[in-house]
Amino acid sequence: MESRCENCIVRKFNTLRAMSKEELKEVSDSKITKKIKKGESIFEEGEKLNGVYCVRNGVSKMSKLSANGKDQIVKLATTGEVIGQRAVVVEEPTNLSAIAVSDMELCFVPKEVISKSMHKNPDFTLEVLRHMAHDLKEADDVIVNMSQKTVKQRIAEAFLYLKNNYGVDEEGYLSLTLSREDIANVVGTATESCIRIISEFKKKEYIKTSGKRIGIVNEKQLQDLVDGF
Repeated sequence: MESRCENCIVRKFNTLRAMSKEELKEVSDSKITKKIKKGESIFEEGEKLNGVYCVRNGVSKMSKLSANGKDQIVKLATTGEVIGQRAVVVEEPTNLSAIAVSDMELCFVPKEVISKSMHKNPDFTLEVLRHMAHDLKEADDVIVNMSQKTVKQRIAEAFLYLKNNYGVDEEGYLSLTLSREDIANVVGTATESCIRIISEFKKKEYIKTSGKRIGIVNEKQLQDLVDGF
């Protein structure tokens, strides 16, 4: 029963919350549940999507390939989010790639079901537009950060974001472990620069590290750095 959309708590965090019981039943009857391993691709940039993916568990990095062949991670999609929605709504190839950064469980919903609900249910259509507008706002914020904040500020901000949104484990390390390359791709810098700044933060006792794991030791110092103090 818990795999049915009508009974799924996850839908309360995304556009599916605006669907009627009948529409949710149709989604449940047509969806396919997939398990994706860490590092596996969900879809590639330029791919024509035949539906959307609702994240039941796990985290995916959404990235775009730049002209110089470097990935820029534009957001992390986590439990409750629907990914691939814009490409399906506008019927264009997706402009982002999605790769799992942890083991994931996804529900794939065919685009025909989404399109049918958008034509019949104005509340659902409005909810889809709101989520797309939110994604545009996030993209604007990324552009501003890139142009107005230093790399050190962006890395400090990324660590605080990971702590506030994904929490820490029992040893105080960030629950979501990203590679140094992924962190560099989130903030828009070279991996070598990212590694150097992480080492500097560790020496100043802002953070601690253990292999790939990173833990925040002095949250105030990182926040002061982000705020320009």
